Amino acid sequence: MLKKFFILGFFLTLTLSSFSQKIDDVVGVWINPAATGKIKIFRTGDYFYGNLVWIDKPLDDKGNPRLDDKNPDVSKRSRKLQGLLMLTGFTFDPSSKVWENGQIYDPKSGKTYSCKMTMNSNGELDIRGFIGLSVIGRSETWKRVE
Repeated sequence: MLKKFFILGFFLTLTLSSFSQKIDDVVGVWINPAATGKIKIFRTGDYFYGNLVWIDKPLDDKGNPRLDDKNPDVSKRSRKLQGLLMLTGFTFDPSSKVWENGQIYDPKSGKTYSCKMTMNSNGELDIRGFIGLSVIGRSETWKRVE
C-alpha cells in the first residue's frame, strides 16, 4: 500500500513539474519563424539577454558582413548584425511565468520595442514586441534549436 502511494506521488510530482516554468527554461538557442536568424538567450544575474548568433545571409551584395545600418544611432550603424545584442533586460515573473520588462531590437527597422516572452505548451517561445500596452504590438513564435 505504501509503495502505491510512493509511486503515485512520484508520478504526480513528475507531471506537475513538467507543466511549471522554471526561470532558466528560456536559456538556449532559438530560431525565428522565417528561419533567417538564431538568437542565443543567456542569463546574467537576474536578467536575460539575447544575441543574434546566426543569420541566413551574413554578407551583403558586395561580400561584406551585414551591418546594423538601420540603427537610428549613426555611431552604431557600423556594427555587424551577427553577434548583435537584440534582447535586453528581461526578468522572470514566477507567478505569471513570463519573462518581462525587456526590450527587443529589430535590425530590419532599427527600432526597439518593449517585449515579453512566454513558453507555450509545445516548448516554443512566444515573443511579443509592443509600444506602450502589450495589446498593441506584434507576436511571433521561436523554436528551440539548442
